[in-house]
Amino acid sequence: MMRPLLLALLAAAPLHAEVPRVVADIPPVQGLVASVMGGLGAPDLLVPAGASPHHFALKPSDARALQNADLVVRVGEALTPGIGKSIAALSAGATVLDLSGLPGTLALDMREEAVFAGADAAQDGGDDHGGHGGHDDHDDHAGQDHAAHDDHDDHGHDDHGHHHDGLDPHMWLAPQNARLWLTAIAEALAEADPENAATYRGNAATAEAEIDAAMARARARLEPLAGSRFVVFHDAYQYLERSLGLTVLGAVQMSDATAPSPARLAALRDAIAATGADCVFAEPQFDPRLIAAVSEGTGIRVAELDPLGSALPAGAAFYPALIDDLSGRIAECAAP
Repeated sequence: MMRPLLLALLAAAPLHAEVPRVVADIPPVQGLVASVMGGLGAPDLLVPAGASPHHFALKPSDARALQNADLVVRVGEALTPGIGKSIAALSAGATVLDLSGLPGTLALDMREEAVFAGADAAQDGGDDHGGHGGHDDHDDHAGQDHAAHDDHDDHGHDDHGHHHDGLDPHMWLAPQNARLWLTAIAEALAEADPENAATYRGNAATAEAEIDAAMARARARLEPLAGSRFVVFHDAYQYLERSLGLTVLGAVQMSDATAPSPARLAALRDAIAATGADCVFAEPQFDPRLIAAVSEGTGIRVAELDPLGSALPAGAAFYPALIDDLSGRIAECAAP
């Protein structure tokens, strides 16, 4: 006798919306999404730890995740040109949040040269780059909204004799971008899940404060090393350079991970010999033999940086941990 009444009451009860199913393209973006979702859910990841987004191809499990997603959060097609069209096709029923296209995002042009022009001026400490002790997070005038150019796909060619248009896609390494993106992620989740909107917005505010704290630690760590000069494996750190006032002399590979020409490697060796650079940084995603080609016989210290934080645990604390990890490795390699 009670069963029909119980079923009627259950049918009349309000249904709680499911937490959105979210897919993020790379670990730093997954970390930002995780910090906004908090304990409500965990975003899936497309490009796994240790893989290069520049050359990534989707697996069947990735395709299923995209088909089932309510929200896809990605840096932009310039970072993952090989899967951009697939993301759009497979996630047709989802909202796709293209972070690189958000108004106010700091977007810098790709650098073509092996040895960067103006590297000697990067340590002025008082420009719009944030410097040591500055506050980069509200400093948007140095960048532009260049989202319309993010369809660039030149990789796979040698950099000698080719022109590379487009933007440097490593925009997550500007903490001011990460803070901006947290708000956009919270709003996208709030729209998909209004019941938990206040939680998403509160989590985003907490995550912004944690990024600020990580940047303060990074500046304090690097302040004593203000005159240090670095060479990096691939030109992924332009945004971090501006935020922390780093002097990077040049990169083995361009920001789209194009294979370097012999002339590019020779130019870097000459720059290292001329300047007495303090450290050259390898990356776990790329061939370490290219680092040996520019550092062998120079006496320069070699260490590893990973702009994707592949060795860091996933979760809400990922992005501040990435800033801590990068600044700590730079400081350790440059220390006297």
